[in-house]
Amino acid sequence: MSRERVVTIVPEAGLHARPASAFVKAVTDHDAEVSAGPPDGDLVQAGSMIAVTSLGAGQGDDLRLVAEGPDAEAVLDELERILTTPEEELDA
Repeated sequence: MSRERVVTIVPEAGLHARPASAFVKAVTDHDAEVSAGPPDGDLVQAGSMIAVTSLGAGQGDDLRLVAEGPDAEAVLDELERILTTPEEELDA
């Protein structure tokens, strides 16, 4: 069963550099298939740094996350934490 969530991006840099790295690491650390993209657009594989940064998601943009697998809820919780934490506060 897949889980879905829409999160508004908080870090000033958007989903680039450090937030994107933490985002991809969270995906690869969980047992779930995760896709991400704009709420009304195409999704990309969230475990790929190139795919994630190609979204061009910036501060204030909404990002749709879809996860499927045993860790679906846990990975969505972690991704939401990363996307809603100012970059200077990320501990990843």
